[in-house]
Amino acid sequence: MSFQRVFSGARWETDIGYCRALRADDRIFVTGTAPVNPDGSVHTPGDGYAQAIRCFEIMKAALDELDADFEHIVRTRMFVTDISRWNDYGKAHAEVFGEHPPTTSMVEVRALIHPDMLIEIEADAIAPARQ
Repeated sequence: MSFQRVFSGARWETDIGYCRALRADDRIFVTGTAPVNPDGSVHTPGDGYAQAIRCFEIMKAALDELDADFEHIVRTRMFVTDISRWNDYGKAHAEVFGEHPPTTSMVEVRALIHPDMLIEIEADAIAPARQ
């Protein structure tokens, strides 16, 4: 089995020791992705929809490096700090996946790694292995 790892440069990747995404043959695992700007700041504090979209933008960059896209995602998990905002997170999820909706879970958690983060998303995908 071959493995390919992608890193986004988030400081937590080094501090904690993980990669943004990992391809193992035709399976891709995208780690919990938080709404972080390139400078390390939290993206649009207080805006659940915008934070979810930012998580998906970061995921998209990792998927691109692994020759995959959103239609290959088969499962997402959304960890949110305020489940009453479910519609904001869900709207972003529906827009991103369109005609290719994956299975999903949305679970309220007490806190994320930064107090301004409202959502963190992880995903699993199945995409044809490279030749």
